[in-house]
Amino acid sequence: MGREELDIIGPAVATARAQGIDARGPIPADSVFFQAIRGDYDVVVCQYHDQGHIAVKTHGFEQSITITLGLPIIRTSADHGTAFDIAGRGIAHPDSMVAAILEAAAMAARLDLAPEGLRALRPLS
Repeated sequence: MGREELDIIGPAVATARAQGIDARGPIPADSVFFQAIRGDYDVVVCQYHDQGHIAVKTHGFEQSITITLGLPIIRTSADHGTAFDIAGRGIAHPDSMVAAILEAAAMAARLDLAPEGLRALRPLS
C-alpha cells in the first residue's frame, strides 16, 4: 500500500546498523509485537501511535507505558490516558503511571552530559 518500508524504514535501519546499533526491520506489526513480548527486542519503534498502542494495551493495559524517543528530554507516560470517566471515584489503577515514573527514573540514572552539552543515555550493562 506504500513504499515506506523500502524508501524510509529499511534505509534508516541500515544507517542505524552502520552506526553499531543492533536494529532490525522493517518487521510486520502482526509479528513484531509477539517477538517483543517474547523478549527478542528492547524497543519497538512504530510509525503511528495506534500501531503500537493497540498491541501493547492488548497485552498489558494497566501496566503499559510509552517512552518517546529522540527528544532532548526524558518523556514517559501512562498508556491509559486521563480516565476522566472514572476520575475521583477511587477505582483507577496506578500501575501504568508508577511504571512510567520508575522507567523515567531508571533512564535519568543513566544520563551522561556529553561534552557538547547534549544528554545521552549510557547503554544498559
